[in-house]
Amino acid sequence: MSIENQILLKENSEPGILRLIMNDPNRKNALSENMISNLKEAISLASSDDLVKVIIIAANGNVYSAGHDLKEITEARSHKDGGNSYFKDLFNSCSDLMKLIVECPKPIIAEVNGVATAAGCQLVASCDLAISSDNSRFATPGVNIGLFCSTPMVALSRSVSKKDAMKMLLTGDMIDANEAKRISLINDFVAEEDLIKSVMDLAEKISKKSASVVSIGKEAFYKQSELNLHDAYEYTSRVMTENTLNENAKEGIDAFLEKRDPNWRDV
Repeated sequence: MSIENQILLKENSEPGILRLIMNDPNRKNALSENMISNLKEAISLASSDDLVKVIIIAANGNVYSAGHDLKEITEARSHKDGGNSYFKDLFNSCSDLMKLIVECPKPIIAEVNGVATAAGCQLVASCDLAISSDNSRFATPGVNIGLFCSTPMVALSRSVSKKDAMKMLLTGDMIDANEAKRISLINDFVAEEDLIKSVMDLAEKISKKSASVVSIGKEAFYKQSELNLHDAYEYTSRVMTENTLNENAKEGIDAFLEKRDPNWRDV
């Protein structure tokens, strides 16, 4: 299959870094059934691949992702049940993708160059980190077409404040990269020509850390955020105890005290 016909491209140009590039610009990189399936498969495989330390989700074209494919949704209305089964499967599958991103032991970075709307904005919010070009824009515009962005709301409300999330959800307004950074939807934005390098520099820095320690930290971060204060400290104390017993913790502390670079066992 030619590159032009591949809906998701994979690049391993740098050690430890996997770039997944959504490659359906004619359909605005919509999170179609096919795109969702390809992303889930690629992330699942990378999760258990010891050679992959960091995953980047990028896109070709001037739209990062316009969210669900509205043509697919419209066509499904002709089904005998009016599309009920299809819609349920589609939204469940997309939700599974977002959960997979959070639960993946590898850090996932959204590399956004263009517009990210609805489930496309949800994809950005679900990633651990997000860097965009300075001309990128973001929105959850479902309210404007009578389809409230209820599933994108889950990721959005866990990434930005409630007031900022509700403003995006209730108005459907587009926000620019500066506003997206202000509300913490993205970490930073850079000039378009610097985007790939900026994201790769960040990914490379993370990839040089102990993979097992990064995995421990990512899992603990999301788990503790769902707990009350007492339970969160109890849980993270157990995590830190187990982490301290990890051979990489011993190596890292020894290296620090000896003023040398650590020799991680899993890099």
